Parts: sequence; structure tokens; C-alpha cells
Amino acid sequence: MSWQVQDAKQRLSEVLREAENGPQVITRHGKEIAVVVGIDLYHELAGIRVELADYLLQAPTTDGLEIVRDRTPMRELDLGIDA
Repeated sequence: MSWQVQDAKQRLSEVLREAENGPQVITRHGKEIAVVVGIDLYHELAGIRVELADYLLQAPTTDGLEIVRDRTPMRELDLGIDA
């Protein structure tokens, strides 16, 4: 929905209620100047970051994962440098 500035100021509560259902465009002299959006949409658009600790806690567990190290001796490597 579109609101003229003066109407949006007088009916701010209604603008905010409607913003929960979708973006509300504010116009001045017929020109779009601002948009009021609900907080959920704002967070989605702003890409609010999750705290690192919370992110790590959500990571899959390593239960049952076995990590095996290859213990084969490393091969000799000639770099052509006289030491």
C-alpha cells in the first residue's frame, strides 16, 4: 500500500499494523521516498548475523566419525638447493 507523508504521520499505528502484512510505501508529492517493513522482513533483508557461538552449537555432531591419520613415512624431496 502507498501512503502520503501527511496520512502516514496521522495514521502511524495503522501504517505499522499494515507493515506486518507487507511493505508500506511512503510518498511525498507523488514520489516514493521511504518504505516501512515489518521486523521479520527487515531481519531477512538485512541478513542479521547469528552469533558465532550459536552457529557452532547448531553444527552437526561428529558422533560415530572416525578420523584416521596416514602414518606412511614422507618421501625424500630434492629441491635442488645445496645446504
